Amino acid sequence: MIAPVDVQDIKKEKILEAAYNRFLHYGYSKTTMNEIAGDICMSKALLYYYFPDKSQLYIDVMRRVAKEYLDALTGKINTFCDLKNAFEFQINSQHEFMLKNYNFFDFFRLNEQNLPDMIWDIVEMVHQTEKEMLINAIKAEVYKCNIKPVTNPEEIVELLLDALHGVRMSSVSNKKTMFPDKEHMEDIRKKRLLMSDIFIKGLMH
Repeated sequence: MIAPVDVQDIKKEKILEAAYNRFLHYGYSKTTMNEIAGDICMSKALLYYYFPDKSQLYIDVMRRVAKEYLDALTGKINTFCDLKNAFEFQINSQHEFMLKNYNFFDFFRLNEQNLPDMIWDIVEMVHQTEKEMLINAIKAEVYKCNIKPVTNPEEIVELLLDALHGVRMSSVSNKKTMFPDKEHMEDIRKKRLLMSDIFIKGLMH
């Protein structure tokens, strides 16, 4: 017999999955709670029992989406053959993640001047995991004597990630938005790979 708490968890997972699919295909602004409830044959009242409003539901879906990305990053920590492999993985993984979930992130485009603190907490968690992965990669290359000794790997990685962010910001058509147009994303990826290559060569000499 399934415990009541397990039944609630199953229902909540179904809601999160249905909401993700809606947000992914139609974006946050064009998705309604009625549509999400209808997708899983649930009453609107029951949906609101689990999630008091659409923004709270989005935040919980965002946690779920971010966890998949974080799991992919943490699974690669200390597994890279060299620094180039590590930075390429970070850039390509982020690119694929953003491209796959582009419509889902329209919540950011709509609310980026007033994003909830809980969203910023998730963004910061992702940022810190990316940093940890790259810091460990630098330390591993120093240990193998493949690059010169580095006393401040944390600051170096932070500087590079800021520079990579700058590449994206220079490519957006509207300088007040943090999200580039979808058609610009491949160009951004290539520029980031070029920048990381120059950065790595600087560490080797």
